[in-house]
Amino acid sequence: MKQIIHNEWQEVLEPEFKSAYYLQLRKFLKKEYGQATIYPSMHDIWNAFELTPYNDVKVVIIGQDPYHGENQAHGLSFSVQKGVRIPPSLRNIYKELESDLGIKPVTHGNLTAWAKQGVFLLNSVLTVRQGEAYSHRGKGWELLTDAVIRALNERDKPVVFILWGNASIAKKAFIDTSKHIVISSPHPSPLSAHRGFFGSKPFSKTNQALKELGEQPIDWQLPDEVTE
Repeated sequence: MKQIIHNEWQEVLEPEFKSAYYLQLRKFLKKEYGQATIYPSMHDIWNAFELTPYNDVKVVIIGQDPYHGENQAHGLSFSVQKGVRIPPSLRNIYKELESDLGIKPVTHGNLTAWAKQGVFLLNSVLTVRQGEAYSHRGKGWELLTDAVIRALNERDKPVVFILWGNASIAKKAFIDTSKHIVISSPHPSPLSAHRGFFGSKPFSKTNQALKELGEQPIDWQLPDEVTE
């Protein structure tokens, strides 16, 4: 099979790419992209993997499925493309970031700068139909992303996993908490943020954990302007 990801993730996930479920998923996606509007663009599906190679992952933030509005999704969980209105969950993430670390919200929702520092912004499902949330659930993506988490769990170098909401917290089953650090809370969605996401201080907790691991902490301050 041709190379999908242009770094060590390709080798890590090669057995999955050859599996029956993934080949079936590819057939499904080929049909979907041919007959419907699917997000993100097929060229952006693997952006999280391209921007944060396997050996560079320090932190994992797990989302659900991509945003399903026009021009929003670009392959990174919770992130939107330049020029797109900031979604409600990300607004709440910015509010908590300001409360936690005093970092003022920026006017865009592009989180690429985090990804380049080792924050792996992974969705459980990597594609979605326009206007149809969860429309690509149960098609095989979950098996692939579970394998991704298992592969990170097997690494000698510890990872900080940030799990927001029940769907993400369920992934804790694949994580050895004696080796890796798990920070969990309710989802930042407006429906649940007031149940414990606000005040959970995930950003300072993550940086403290990284310091204790001898790693460089994340600079959570995003640039005011997105150049790419």
